[in-house]
Amino acid sequence: MDLSRLVLPPLFALLLVLPSSPAHASGDTDWRLPVSPPTGVLRPFDPPEQRWLPGHLGVDLAAEPGQEVYAAGPGRVHFVGTVAGTPLVSVAHGNLRTTYLPVESGLARGDPVSAGDVLGTLAADPLHCRDRPCLHWGLLRGGDYLDPLGLLGLGEVRLLPLGPSRPPASPPPRTG
Repeated sequence: MDLSRLVLPPLFALLLVLPSSPAHASGDTDWRLPVSPPTGVLRPFDPPEQRWLPGHLGVDLAAEPGQEVYAAGPGRVHFVGTVAGTPLVSVAHGNLRTTYLPVESGLARGDPVSAGDVLGTLAADPLHCRDRPCLHWGLLRGGDYLDPLGLLGLGEVRLLPLGPSRPPASPPPRTG
């Protein structure tokens, strides 16, 4: 088949030049898993169709209490503390922010971290996963949750509309 005469639909052609993962949106960062050795995903990213519906805004990775948790990429500590009784660490990476819980940490807001730096250790309590200990790893761009596995090129691909979303146009008023 002669591909030189292939004409691509405009949207498909645009997809070829857009970044394929959130990692590229903030530069050429070498991202890594926040736990080592590589571990299984106990619960995948499953965003709700509407913000108020049930879903899962991150991934749960198999881990053990006391296990070290690492920064997935370079950045600065955005938050260290307890939210609703759960110890949490958040790292800002330009326009992205990663979250890790339950993680106990001695870091402070503003501390610089490199990919692979120890953020803290997985807390024994409270359990995030019902059946076993796990690390909940989240990713945000602004107020939008993304699949953190996309930083590693492993996330699910989702097509989103180009530009701001608008409600459907209302029909013109009736005259007559």
